[in-house]
Parts: sequence; structure tokens; C-alpha cells
Amino acid sequence: MALFHRRDRIPYEDPLSLVFRAFRKLYNIWVNATYPFASRGRDLWIHYTCELDRSTAHRIRLGNRVRLRDDTRLQVLAPPEEKGEPVIVIDDSIGIGPRATIAAKNYIHLERDVVCGQSVLIMDHSHAHEDVTTPIKRQGPTEGGRIRIGQGCFIGHGAAILCDKGELVLGRNCVVAANALITRSFPPYCLIAGNPARVVQHFDPVQRVWVLGDADAARTVSIPIKMTACRTPSCRKGQGL
Repeated sequence: MALFHRRDRIPYEDPLSLVFRAFRKLYNIWVNATYPFASRGRDLWIHYTCELDRSTAHRIRLGNRVRLRDDTRLQVLAPPEEKGEPVIVIDDSIGIGPRATIAAKNYIHLERDVVCGQSVLIMDHSHAHEDVTTPIKRQGPTEGGRIRIGQGCFIGHGAAILCDKGELVLGRNCVVAANALITRSFPPYCLIAGNPARVVQHFDPVQRVWVLGDADAARTVSIPIKMTACRTPSCRKGQGL
């Protein structure tokens, strides 16, 4: 008698998935061989559904062990013939989730060990809208700013990080909650949530624990109080006046 019934056996992987796996492997070989990245590291994995323009690949720098999942979009808003420094820099050991978009006009830098969840949007510019007589789509992008996401940050599902001017910096090991809207800089070791985003938790280096609220808001502010004499009849009677 058989020790195991047929229905108890662990099913094998779908044979059709092996075809897609082989296709992904061939696509990665093709991209590594033909796309003129500013630089690229080892063990680069790019899904074949990624939107990646070969004509602007020279403005993108990819580190070691970078993973670009399905339908990821890396967009460089610069003429293909324009030379210059990379505007998208993705350091080592970074994972970009499905349907994420990174659109750079000036400079976007993801430091090592950053994780981006599904449908994350990172943009260093916006659409101009000041001219009310012209459709938005014809006004082009704004001047924009620069974005730097610190080492070890985690960007949750559906979060948007937008910088229309200046520089936006997320400190090291920040956690951005799902669907948060980030439009300004935040210090390291913060849990950020909401629209607009705010710090809901931060790491206290003195107590060595995570505490609720913003570190700046948590500080006690001493306000001097000026004492004045009471001039009402009841106060004057109590004071023997």
C-alpha cells in the first residue's frame, strides 16, 4: 500500500511558468548587452514588462543586485541626445515593486537597501499649470527639484514622493506608510503616514525606543507666565484690600 495518496502529493510548478522564466532570463541578457547605462552592477534583474527607454539609458545608473519588478517605469525627462550626469541613481540591493514609477528631470537617488512597494510614485517635478489659457498637457513640466531617499528606507504600497522645487530628503531607515503623500523632507528613523504626510512615530536615541509623535513636537516648551494682581472686588476682598 502506498504511503501517500495521490491527492497528498505536492504539485509541481506549472510548466508554462518555466517558459516565462526563460524569457525573462533572455530579456535580462539582452538589456545588459545592449542598453548603454551610465553604469550597471552585477546581478541586475529587470522584468520584461518594464518601461525603460534605451535612448535615455545613459542617464541611469544601476548598482548591484537591483530588482525591477513587472510594469516598473523608469522615465528620464531629457532629450535623448543630451549628455550629462545620471539623473536616476539606484544603489545596491534595491527592490522596486510592480507598477512603480520613477520619473526624473533633475536628480533622484535611492541609496542602498531601499525597498519600494507596489504602485509607488517618485517624481522630482510636476506639470506647469499657471497659464489658464493653455491646456495643462501643453505647458510642460516645472523646473522641479531633487530627491534623495536614505539608506534602508521602506516605501509602502501606493505612496507618492513629489518634489516640485528645492531638495527633498528622506533620512535613513524611514518607513513610509501605504498611500502616504510626501512633499517635504523628514529626518532619519521615522514612521511617516497620511496625506499630507506627518511623523506618527520616531526613534528616541536617548531612551533607545520608538515613541509616538514627532520628535520636535514632543519637546516640552517652557513659556514664562507673567503674574499680575487681580483687580476684581472679590479678589481685593480676599487679599484684604
